[in-house]
Amino acid sequence: MISIPTVTLNDGSPFPELGLGTYNLRGEDGIEAIVAAIDSGYRLLDTAVNYENEREVGEAVRRSPIDRDELVVTSKIPGRHHGFQQAIDSIQGSLGMLGLDRIDLQLIHWPNPSVGKYIDTWRGMIEARERGLVRSIGVSNFTEAMLTELIDETGVAPAVNQVELHPYFPQGPLRAFHAEHGIRTESWSPLARRSELLTEQLLQELAVVHDVTPTQVVLRWHVQVGSTPIPKSADADRQRENADVFGFALTDDDVEAISALERGRLWDGDPLTHEEM
Repeated sequence: MISIPTVTLNDGSPFPELGLGTYNLRGEDGIEAIVAAIDSGYRLLDTAVNYENEREVGEAVRRSPIDRDELVVTSKIPGRHHGFQQAIDSIQGSLGMLGLDRIDLQLIHWPNPSVGKYIDTWRGMIEARERGLVRSIGVSNFTEAMLTELIDETGVAPAVNQVELHPYFPQGPLRAFHAEHGIRTESWSPLARRSELLTEQLLQELAVVHDVTPTQVVLRWHVQVGSTPIPKSADADRQRENADVFGFALTDDDVEAISALERGRLWDGDPLTHEEM
């Protein structure tokens, strides 16, 4: 079993430095894949209402012999559930689908600025935390300005901001803002899916130098820039490979060179314009 280190969030909760994305892991095969990941050492499981697999994640947690308190289950509030009471109701609905008595990390999935309710949603999440429905609260796909607004309006900084982040889009300024405000960065699509990232000559060469795979080089880069990547895989061997990145270290020059691959967002995911309900 691989041991994945943790960091401490701004609310004092432990948070793994690498987790499992579960998008499209559904049905019995999905449950078995999630159980396999837990068996390999994963403790952070990332789901969402819109992934339509909260039931599978909850079932995997129940089937696993790992103590529930060692696992960090994340879910996300969709755009159609924005609003104070709607957020609380959404969390309660997720708890019902998961079959768990708490969610360890609850996120707002997208800010949906044209709707204009993410502040009210955030207030509902604060209330849910006070009621013990969730342990930690955070956001996903929020900009610096949106994070500042949340903090100014409520006095509560998100514990996590989960964003598109990979060597093609390293998000340096946003990561610096997070560090300044004690917000943990989390990376979705950390391997830049459907791109040629893993064939980059630099990554191929570093993989040889460190006797690892290009995938492991990229995931180690995430760890060293201070972000928690959540790669998705249904294959047990690939899951173990993805998690096995804590036995080597990149040099500062390696990290800088990988970050220099930057080219921008790969998908239509600008939180100022992209909205999901």
